[in-house]
This record gives sequence, structure tokens and C-alpha cells, in this order.
Amino acid sequence: MWTRRLFLKAGGLALFTLGAGPRFLTRAALASEGGARPRRKVLVTVFQRGAMDGLMAVPPLGSGAQDARLRALRPGLAMSAARAAGEEAVADLGVGFGLHPAFAPLLPLWKERRLAIVHAVGSPDPTRSHFDAQDYMETGTPGRKGTPTGWLNRAVGLLGHEGSPLRAVALTPALPRSLAGDAPALAVEDLARFRVQLAGAEELYRQASQDLLRTTAAETFRALDLLSAEEIARYRPAHGAHYPAGPLGQALRQVALLIKADVGLEVAFAESAGWDTHVRQGTTTGSFARRAADLAASIQAFWTDLGTPWQDGVVLSTMTEFGRTVRENGSGGTDHGHGSCLFVVGNAVDGGRVHGRFPGLTDAALYEGRDLPVTTDFRAVFCELAGKHLGVRDDRRLFPGWTGGRLPLLSS
Repeated sequence: MWTRRLFLKAGGLALFTLGAGPRFLTRAALASEGGARPRRKVLVTVFQRGAMDGLMAVPPLGSGAQDARLRALRPGLAMSAARAAGEEAVADLGVGFGLHPAFAPLLPLWKERRLAIVHAVGSPDPTRSHFDAQDYMETGTPGRKGTPTGWLNRAVGLLGHEGSPLRAVALTPALPRSLAGDAPALAVEDLARFRVQLAGAEELYRQASQDLLRTTAAETFRALDLLSAEEIARYRPAHGAHYPAGPLGQALRQVALLIKADVGLEVAFAESAGWDTHVRQGTTTGSFARRAADLAASIQAFWTDLGTPWQDGVVLSTMTEFGRTVRENGSGGTDHGHGSCLFVVGNAVDGGRVHGRFPGLTDAALYEGRDLPVTTDFRAVFCELAGKHLGVRDDRRLFPGWTGGRLPLLSS
């Protein structure tokens, strides 16, 4: 049963303010394919929780010594571009790296130069704790516990203009640390169900004792009255896009809906779980391949569904708290490591390239003799995306205490 305190905490609605009359979900908006462009750009982030093995996702290729080194360290997990008996080959990206075959749905984006990869990227903090590493990445303050705001929430606050109540949305059961803070943000796992739940909770807001809370809640409910469950249920992906049935696919389907409805969305958050591959990681089958296939198919469906002209206003980036050990363990998996890789998709992305500095796999190159090191701080990537795409100008307020520079990934 809902209580006032529980709903205020879980609903994330108390501090919303209304902008200048955003166009909410209407049949005309949802039916528009190739009509008006979104008024503001949208950054979509996907957190791969559990720590993705970047060397499995994007292995180095091309050097006999490097291939031999990887096979020596991973006798049961290393893959190559040469097709083995009964096994799919790694796709050779033509730039000294391969792409795991489960990521094959992303290859067209790579060839069209709409997909960029950043390798040996991550947090400079050495923790191997999932909880701490995720917290540091979402708050954008590595090594500093207790930061009250997330970097995506700060990005929204630094945009310097009024926005829609739906400007920052996480398609997750609870508001992630990335969106915690003073700027309006909302966690909605299912848009249609959420609209139904609002009807039962509205009276709790009306009875709130604080005048400000009562006023802003009323404004929020008036706005969200236009978020029709019927319109959401009738939404059909365009251009033959087919989303996976899992949580990530359905989250990105709803992000596409919000973008094309032009409700004022500027930041969207989704997550992909299950990347903690300690046991039976596998090569072309196993836990890694299943997660990779779901991630790739979800992103490919999302990008296809958007089509033109909506793609022009959208950039999607993945992130993961850290990588995995270079050496496989005794359980057919990999343990907590340091550097990993991430993907960035967009029409303005410097795609078809692996960015960052890959240090190699010699003992001297490995972090603590066991992990791919972090040669690109994740903040260098996120500053670039928030700055060039969204228009956030103050990198130092976005990432307090950081003195690095942006990694060039987007055209100006």
C-alpha cells in the first residue's frame, strides 16, 4: 500500500516545474515520421552493470605476438578473426581490433561511421567493488564517497534553461545515482503502468502539507494527464525495428517513444544487468554472449526505430563500472579488473575508429600485472558528450575536482 513518504521517495516527482508548454504525446506527434525535428538534443546512456569484459567485447587483432599473448592468458576464452570449427569468428574492424560476434547488429553502424569505440577507459580509482565503482562513475567523483548529486543530474542543471517535467527520465524501477540531485528527474519502469499509478497517488500529493510541494505536484499531474496510457500502448516501432523482450530492449523502446513524441526529453537513462562474468563466461555462447547479443540488438532496434530526422538529435553511450582481469580464472570466467571499453552511437560521432590509447598486453603494460589499465578517464568521454552534444559548457562544475580535458568524439 502506498504511503505519502514512500511515493514521494519512489515517484521522484516532488521538485518538477513546467517549461513553456512542451508538446506531449499526441497521435499527430507519434504518427509523424520525417516531420518536425526534436527541439532539443537528447543524450541516452546505458549502464552495463556488473563490469563488462572489454577485451572480450573488442579484442586486439593484427599482431601475431599480441594474439599469442591473449591466447596464453586466456586459453579458454580468447577468440580470433579466424573461424574455428563450429565457432563464429570475431569481426575484424580493420583498425587492429575485432568485435565479438554477438555484437554483430552494431557492425552496420560501425561501417557507416556512426559507432565509435573507446578502449582502456574507466575510472582512475582502483576499487574492485561494484558498489563503490558504480557510485563513483554515476556521481562523476572517483574516490570520493558521499557526493549527493549524479553527473547526469548536474548536466541537466547546467543547461541553463527551463525544461519539461520529462526532460530527464530513467527507464528503471528506481532513480539511479546518475540522476540524483536538484534538477527534475523521474524514474519510470513502464510508462503505461506509471500513468495508471499516478491516478491512485494524486490525492496523496494534494494532501501534502508544504505549499511548494502541493503546487509543483499539481502542475506535474496536469502535465502528465496528457501522457495517455492508450497512446503509449498503441505505439509501434518504425522502419521494421524489433526490440528484444528484455528490460533493456523495452526501456529503449520507451525512450524512442518519448523522443518521437517530442515531450522535451533531454537525458535518458537505461541499464543492462548481468555483466559480472566470474563463471562460464563462454566465447560465442555463455553469459557474455547472451548479454552482448541483448545489448547490441536493443541498440540496433532503437537506432532503427528513430530513423531520420530523429537520429540527428540523439547520441547514445554505454558505460560500465570497470573491466575484467586479462587472465581467465579457474571457473571459465574473469574477475574484477580495471579498464574496459564503451560504445558511442550518433550521426555526429567520429565513428569507425577505436579511440583512446590501447597499451598492449605485456606484463609491463598491465595494471598491477593483471588488468587492462585505464588510459582514458571516463570523465573525458562524458564531458565531450555533455559539452558538444547537450551544450554543457562548464566541465569543472559538471565534474568537480577534475582537471583533465575532453576526448574528441563528436563534430562541433
